[in-house]
Amino acid sequence: MLSLPQRPKFERIESDRLHRKQRLAAVFRLFARYGFEEGASGHITVRDPEFPDCFWVNPFGIYFGHMRVSDLVLANHKGDIVQGNQPVNVSAFAIHAEIHHSRPDVEAAVHAHSKDGKAWSILGRLLDPISQEACIFYEDHALFDDYTGIVADMQEGKRIADLIGNKKAVILRNHGLLTVGNSIDEAAWWFIIMDRCCQVQLMVESAGKAKFIDKDIASLTHSQIGTHYEGWFNFQPLYNMIVRQEPDLLD
Repeated sequence: MLSLPQRPKFERIESDRLHRKQRLAAVFRLFARYGFEEGASGHITVRDPEFPDCFWVNPFGIYFGHMRVSDLVLANHKGDIVQGNQPVNVSAFAIHAEIHHSRPDVEAAVHAHSKDGKAWSILGRLLDPISQEACIFYEDHALFDDYTGIVADMQEGKRIADLIGNKKAVILRNHGLLTVGNSIDEAAWWFIIMDRCCQVQLMVESAGKAKFIDKDIASLTHSQIGTHYEGWFNFQPLYNMIVRQEPDLLD
């Protein structure tokens, strides 16, 4: 039988760094297509493979759909720009620095103001296990039930990071979604599918009362499709598609 593809391993740091940056630029292009961009809001980070206290992030004010590898900025956990000459959203430091600091296992963190994710967050509730995809987040996401305006304080970022704990996602009440992963591919896929789960639950609740999946089945399904590998694997077709259609993102 043919074996499934696996996440590549690199002998050279430079190759690993380029791979992560290419994936990150591709995520921004995809998010633009999905309508996840909103002006200058939103930030996605991936940890540098050589300097674990630094992460690559989008420069402030550049449209997601125009992002290229060469546009990305390297910042450290203190808020300093290590490489690049563009400013970075202050919330990217406040939130992502604390997440990367508190979760050494996390390679990437994703936050954007998607319409359905934001709409669901306003209800101040966790997602329910009402579909196979929703089981990905069964007992594996948290609710930050305290909106205090734009996150610009490192202590606020620490509260969010502490709340996530070892989970893959958090719903920021009145704000939107945030996901993390052991790869940028994984973190991006969790965000995409979580936003769709929000959309589905909003649709279902507008039509009637949802029937929940049994807890044992929801837990089993989570163990089957909520793994690091499943998150990474499901992103691969999207990456291949966007690179073929918009190869300039690799510049």
